[in-house]
Amino acid sequence: MGSSSLAYSFSNQNLSFLSNLNTNSKSTSLPASSSSVVFRRVNTTNSLSQKGSSSSSPAKNENSSKLPIRKIPGDHGIPFISPTKDRLDYFYFQGRDLYFASKVQKYKSTVFRTNMPPAHFIASDPKVIVLLDGKSFPVLFDMDKIEKKDVFTGTYMPSTELTGGYRVLSYLDPSEPSHAKLKKLIFFLLSSRRDQVIPEFKNSFSELFITVETELAAKGKADFGGPSDQACFNFLSRALYGANPVDTKLGRDGPKLVSKWILFQLGPLLTLGLPWLLEDALIHTFRLPPCLVKKDYQKLYDFFYEASSWVLDEGEKMGISRDEACHNLVFTTCFNSFGGMKLFFPNMVKWIGRSGPELHKKLAEEIRSAVKSNGGKITMGVMEKMPLMKSVVYEALRLEPPVPAQYGRARRDFVVENHDSAFEVKEGELLFGYQPFATRDSRIFDKGDEFVPERFMGEEGEKLLKHVLWSNGRETDDPALANKQCAGKDFVVLASRLLLVEMFLRYDTFESESAKSALGVSVTIKSVKPASF
Repeated sequence: MGSSSLAYSFSNQNLSFLSNLNTNSKSTSLPASSSSVVFRRVNTTNSLSQKGSSSSSPAKNENSSKLPIRKIPGDHGIPFISPTKDRLDYFYFQGRDLYFASKVQKYKSTVFRTNMPPAHFIASDPKVIVLLDGKSFPVLFDMDKIEKKDVFTGTYMPSTELTGGYRVLSYLDPSEPSHAKLKKLIFFLLSSRRDQVIPEFKNSFSELFITVETELAAKGKADFGGPSDQACFNFLSRALYGANPVDTKLGRDGPKLVSKWILFQLGPLLTLGLPWLLEDALIHTFRLPPCLVKKDYQKLYDFFYEASSWVLDEGEKMGISRDEACHNLVFTTCFNSFGGMKLFFPNMVKWIGRSGPELHKKLAEEIRSAVKSNGGKITMGVMEKMPLMKSVVYEALRLEPPVPAQYGRARRDFVVENHDSAFEVKEGELLFGYQPFATRDSRIFDKGDEFVPERFMGEEGEKLLKHVLWSNGRETDDPALANKQCAGKDFVVLASRLLLVEMFLRYDTFESESAKSALGVSVTIKSVKPASF
């Protein structure tokens, strides 16, 4: 799901001041459509835009907007010492959001230079250009200007021992021959199984709700995250491969094995709640040895190899070995799709839970009315007739995109603009964008750091969808072989909509509480009111 690190989560705080900055500021204070929407036809052309070649002043020639050219502020400091200090500030002494916000304040700019973790000894070069507003961020989607080779997790790349010795699709640039073949295989998988998605979602998430209700009755409260993880893994396995993991050797261990495997890839970007000196030495300074997770990964590989034989057959026709195809299916299903749902579903439930009974009633009325008018059947077409439900999903994606960090390396010299200035980027420089700042840009979104359920309703609301940046692309863009937008982008939107539909067909309202966790947020359900109308 997406093409960047899943390791980042976002805490709720007021960030609207970021996009109000301009180059003249003297001071800044830190504040306390059709039913085919989900499986739309993708562009299978693999041609990239003509690469620009460097000239004496290509960047200046590109600056046609007349914004003043400004030198990118900031620096990378003293080798080894400054990256270490920045890493400690980022994880412990300031925290990620204040780390970025304090630099925006210091440089009076949403574009600046800094260091990104983990640095030595995991990443040899921590230097990045940071993009923190809704105008500059989308340059990361421009394949004419940006190369995506080996930047999926940022300034370092996990060992290929964790993926069978292969650089899987997420680490490939569209200019590489294997990229088109592998992405086409994912499109084939999604298209082939589209009719199974809705019924298998209902089956898997009915099990989740039964688990939650049983725990509520026994304990007075229920964890959402654990049952949701199990439901997500079961859903993906059943819907995409026709295999029920609980009927195989894998049993119910899938989510646990996947989470451990992801830790070995993203450990350098996580905080686990250990004492900071111990944690920094353990996971931020040296790589965790892949051999420690080899047996766990093999169990996942064996399950998907057996379940996906028909997909592997298609891969062979495309010139992809069965082994490489299977390792890519494991990554796409477990890291991209499961990992994304593991982050996003609890966040979406958190926001809706905080909004209270009034929103819940509106959602229940809209969803039940639309489904009833369709003879009680849930289809992609009938969900298009639920504007509030769709808006709520987009608003949750805007506030806390499941893949909020994007990286890309400049293919050539070019100019990037924020709202106030233009900045020259040189070929080979690494750019980093943090989506939750860009998608809360108050010069684009009114009350940008607030959850506004109706934000994307109506003609004017729909115009804002081009600023929802969550899938390594704009919400209004389509995945294609020649770009790095998430192949399963529309699949994720469908699954998120289905979660709300199933929830509000079953309940009038619910109460929940949330807390931060290593991979996002933990949600506890405190009560549910069964459907009464």
